[in-house]
Amino acid sequence: MVMDLARNAGFQLFAALALVAAPVSAIAADITGAGASFPAPIYAKWGSAYKAASGNALNYQSIGSGGGQSQIKSRTVDFGATDDPMKDADITANGLVQFPTVIGAVVPIVNIPGVASNQLRLTPPVLAAIFQGKIARWNDPLIAKLNPGVTLRPMPITPVYRSDSSGTTAIFSSYLTKVAPNWTLGAGKALSWPTGSGGKGNEGVAANVKNTAGAIGYVEANYAFANRLTMTQLANASGKFVAPSMASFSAAASQADWSKANNGVVNMLALPGAATWPIVSSTYVLVEAKPKDPVRTANALNFFAWSWKNGGKTAADLGYIALPPAAVAKAKAEWAGISGVKLPK
Repeated sequence: MVMDLARNAGFQLFAALALVAAPVSAIAADITGAGASFPAPIYAKWGSAYKAASGNALNYQSIGSGGGQSQIKSRTVDFGATDDPMKDADITANGLVQFPTVIGAVVPIVNIPGVASNQLRLTPPVLAAIFQGKIARWNDPLIAKLNPGVTLRPMPITPVYRSDSSGTTAIFSSYLTKVAPNWTLGAGKALSWPTGSGGKGNEGVAANVKNTAGAIGYVEANYAFANRLTMTQLANASGKFVAPSMASFSAAASQADWSKANNGVVNMLALPGAATWPIVSSTYVLVEAKPKDPVRTANALNFFAWSWKNGGKTAADLGYIALPPAAVAKAKAEWAGISGVKLPK
């Protein structure tokens, strides 16, 4: 079925991710991880390169950030992955260590006949109103006012959101909570959406938007770039409309102060700067602080250390930003809280 989808809809990326997301028991793996779909494409690429270099395989299940947190809490994987960082008290209570792995961006995607990528302009209040069902048609005066010269039909808007417990949703909703006074749904991995339809994983949202005329969704940028989906401009904290690009993502990431990161967390949402994309965030990994199998935890850490050293170009090619040296140093400093494991340098 995956190959049919890839052949019929052109979603080759989804087929690759499905292989990476196969059940742990189905593939003999040296390293097992599960969680966020946000970093799944880069973990797949890093995993393939790491196996070629070391012989050690990675089996990563793209099941959403909530699932990743649950699986590492239950000790069924070597690492859990989440875009919504776990709170300090929960990290301590569950005997875990958290660190960032790579930086990415969340972008709105639309399917509006006749509208090209980066042609449509949206502000945070308008985006919030759309996802709350308060703006229901694309020719609404509030949208039209932002987009003079763009032909907008009286087409119904179908918001597409994550149906699973999602760190991407947490990032998107945290951004709207911070910048849109009219946003009333709060921030979190799972929200009570008043309208629209759900998709599982970033891949599910991307597929639903691609196949639904009038749809709008939010995904990690790689899913939009890889599948040539139509993205929008957003008004940023400096009041400038900016298009999603590696340059605008980097403008946000470059402002992060990693020296003050607690449990690896740095906020990169709605930062200033005329060229800054407003929805940028790290994604995170959780491992056991007192591993029941130190060798397996060490294997997981070796994978990330190798990927940071060797996978920067791969990350950029996929639309991610590799951790800067200060962030890598901070991540490795978090590893000092892991007992009984020979740490990579």
